[in-house]
Amino acid sequence: MVITTARRAFLKALDVPAVEEAIRRAERHTSGEVRVSIAGYFRGDPQRLAAGAFRRLRMDATRDRNAVLILIAPARRRVVVLGDEGIHARVGDPFWQGIAARLSESLGAGDATTALLRAIQAVGEELARQFPSQGQSRNELPDTIDVSR
Repeated sequence: MVITTARRAFLKALDVPAVEEAIRRAERHTSGEVRVSIAGYFRGDPQRLAAGAFRRLRMDATRDRNAVLILIAPARRRVVVLGDEGIHARVGDPFWQGIAARLSESLGAGDATTALLRAIQAVGEELARQFPSQGQSRNELPDTIDVSR
């Protein structure tokens, strides 16, 4: 795995345990799943990169099709928020675009951890509204930050 300079700097500034705890907290009241991926340098369309990461991380294989990926590409200063078909059918593009715009703006202000924690919380709240936990919810995907590509 190649860690680019921009991704290395981003990860160094990020409180990874706090982000992973925020993911666990966001998933506590929903059957939905949240993943965060920090991309290295790439060429092409960020949306396409996010779609590839979504499949690679098996986010399209959850029971209710309600997984959400937050992809940050530090080298390109781009953010993509992508929801699977179950959650997307309920909230649509304006929700994802709003989360991505607020996250991008907050990242530009310089506090990556706080920006990401807020985005995860907003996604988790919407997942809980749309897909509330029915008793004991199983964790279908890891809560760790993906840096594999």
